[in-house]
Amino acid sequence: MSRLDTENLLLNSNSAKKLFYDYAEGMPIFDYHNHLNPKDIAINRQFDNLTEIWLEGDHYKWRAMRWLGVDEELITGSASPEEKFTAWAACVPRLVGNPLYHWTHLELARYFGVQERLTSGNAREIWETCNEQLKSPSLRAGRILDKFKVKVVCTTDDPLDSLEFHRAIRENEELTTIVAPAFRPDRVLDLTHPDFTSYVETLGSTADQAVDTYQELLEALQQRIQYFHDHGCRLSDHGFGSFPYEPAEEKEVAGIYGKAISGLSLTPLEERKYRTYTLLKLGKMYHAMGWTMQLHIGAIRNNNARMFAKIGKDSGYDSILDFHLAESLNGFLSRLDSSDQLPQTIVYSLYSSHYEMLATTIGNFQAAGVEGKLQLGSAWWFHDQKEGMLKQLTALSSMGLISTFVGMLTDSRSFMSFPRHEYFRRVLCRLFGDWIKEGEVPADYDYIGAIIQDICYLNAERYFQIR
Repeated sequence: MSRLDTENLLLNSNSAKKLFYDYAEGMPIFDYHNHLNPKDIAINRQFDNLTEIWLEGDHYKWRAMRWLGVDEELITGSASPEEKFTAWAACVPRLVGNPLYHWTHLELARYFGVQERLTSGNAREIWETCNEQLKSPSLRAGRILDKFKVKVVCTTDDPLDSLEFHRAIRENEELTTIVAPAFRPDRVLDLTHPDFTSYVETLGSTADQAVDTYQELLEALQQRIQYFHDHGCRLSDHGFGSFPYEPAEEKEVAGIYGKAISGLSLTPLEERKYRTYTLLKLGKMYHAMGWTMQLHIGAIRNNNARMFAKIGKDSGYDSILDFHLAESLNGFLSRLDSSDQLPQTIVYSLYSSHYEMLATTIGNFQAAGVEGKLQLGSAWWFHDQKEGMLKQLTALSSMGLISTFVGMLTDSRSFMSFPRHEYFRRVLCRLFGDWIKEGEVPADYDYIGAIIQDICYLNAERYFQIR
């Protein structure tokens, strides 16, 4: 069986190969946004089998399997781990053109040295080979971070989190990767959630602070932000469908909050006002702490009502929301900037038609003292593949400054996802290699290579200041 050439993958010129192998490949990883479980790192988890480390929680693979008509029992159901892996292996040859085809073979090659293309014919052999290797200490969670030279990992954490596992990681001298929390207060902004009142009550208990009034809620959030900061947090994160911007005064928002915790119904306008004002307040808190604010915009979630009822959220039934964003985002950023309280901000959109608009929007609010204070977020979720990355990088370079970009992230729950950084670096070097080939930039490899290294790691190290 012929192999997929993972050594020259996506590198379509000698310039691209030189940039990748001489400058990009050896750079450390700064993974500033992912969904890894910090407990797995704290206990240096050993995975029992390939399904456990590779397929569980991976909604990218789940969606592909459903597309091919695989029964849900073999995806998220009660089938055995080997049965699920065998079902996945049978799908892989049908993935040509999808980034999963590249990711699958990069991951098998980089973690286990498996160079053969995965098929149903060799599934049993690869299953046994990889499971045997998973018994090695070198493939425990903490050692995987070492293997891929991951210097910093930022997890995604609810304000209620005790951060006990982050403390354990910091106290473990054998774990060399910095594992920092990131503050994700989406539930605080979601007045429509049926458990909103009980959630904010728990937030108050966690902060040892009453939350009967809106001002008390803000005080509880400030206490949790300080707690996260004391545990190494330097980033927040927010997820939205469309982006709310509906200006309001605090007295009005306080009344809306009072209605919400009393169980009274709210109008959509009231919901937008609450979310806007609260997000502005949070932005000012982040600025005061020297944090970076991340805005993930444009997912429409849990679209299959039948499957949501059956297996719940984060199960692969989310997609891309199309909507207008420029006016609301500019208004929000301008409001924070007007009082000089706009934090470093990264804006991601799942709707790739926003890239050019976002690149010009963030250009409105750059500031002295930091290069690329506002960032166009990396190609996110459905776009973290060759075409999506090239579109994001091209928009950024054409309408902003690609040399200040803080680079890629995994946005993953899987310890098998770190080759996505390699994938991104190959695409990045392909782009710069094409520019060299076309005479658009000089064939000065030390000069261009230094920019590549900045994007791969050094810009993030300087920008986030996580030590």
